[in-house]
Amino acid sequence: MDSNSNIRTYPDIGKHAFGKKGKLIVSIFMYIELYLVATGFLILEGDNLQKLFPNMEFEVGQGLTIGGKRGFIILVSLIVLPTVWLDNLSLLSYVSASGVLASGITLGSIIWTGAFEGIGFQQKGTLVNWDGMLTAISLYAFCYCAHPVFPTLYTSMKKKHQFSNVLVVCFILCTITYASTAIFGYLMFGPQIQSLVTLNLPASKISSKVAIYTTLVNPITKYALMVTPIVNAIKTRFPCCYNPGFLTIFIGTNLLISTVFVALAIPFFGSLMSLVGALLSITASVILPCLCYLKISGIYRRFNGQLVGICLIIIVGVCLVIFGTYASVLDIIGNL
Repeated sequence: MDSNSNIRTYPDIGKHAFGKKGKLIVSIFMYIELYLVATGFLILEGDNLQKLFPNMEFEVGQGLTIGGKRGFIILVSLIVLPTVWLDNLSLLSYVSASGVLASGITLGSIIWTGAFEGIGFQQKGTLVNWDGMLTAISLYAFCYCAHPVFPTLYTSMKKKHQFSNVLVVCFILCTITYASTAIFGYLMFGPQIQSLVTLNLPASKISSKVAIYTTLVNPITKYALMVTPIVNAIKTRFPCCYNPGFLTIFIGTNLLISTVFVALAIPFFGSLMSLVGALLSITASVILPCLCYLKISGIYRRFNGQLVGICLIIIVGVCLVIFGTYASVLDIIGNL
């Protein structure tokens, strides 16, 4: 972005590097990834709410009822709806900031449940499970797949010189949270742990309820951050005569409705996120940035250690995309 002041979004980087075709390729991977991550948020909410209220049903008409998880997905979409109408990411940053606090509370509640609610940390299992390695790597990639949003966040910041510090703090906090949740969760439940650790927690315990309720906050606060770049991209395809506020509401609402349908059709959080991580996150967050950097910086013109290192990263990324996607698709088909 520093090489050209006109670059404001991730697709602009693709265009600066490889022209219109580069912008198109980056846009496809970026927007599909963001779309499916937003869909995953709805599935996450449905799973956790069903854990809290396992026998809940919704009556929407005479003789027509919607089962717990599907009903909760629809209910959460109505709660999220006002946030997708916001047209300023600076405002959304305040909403999303509450998600950081929620993550800390969730982790603390999980540890408390293991330490003081009779579960303990004595479970053991296989140190390295090679059969699940591709799925695990895909999920790791998904955990760090926010790169397509970075340019949009950067342009929304008032103090852009602090952007690098923001990234360092975010990645450190995320890594600590991810690693702690994974380690304590496995020590508590071993091989029986589910795709969401909150689904293993005893729903009768207060600490478990605190963990589940606070887990519900994160997707609600971050859903709009995921879909806003998609909304902005679609808005550019409309003539200037249309009211921007109306377009934001119209496009955001229809995007939300479409993600609800996808979440209802493929309600498998772990499998869907594994697919997103393998096919889209690695491509959008590893392969494409490396390729764009090589082209924009001109490093590809001379052979040196940096060129070799970046090329190795790209090759490893391509291999993970191929094999990880294959494993994820097989997993989804098996669940269906």
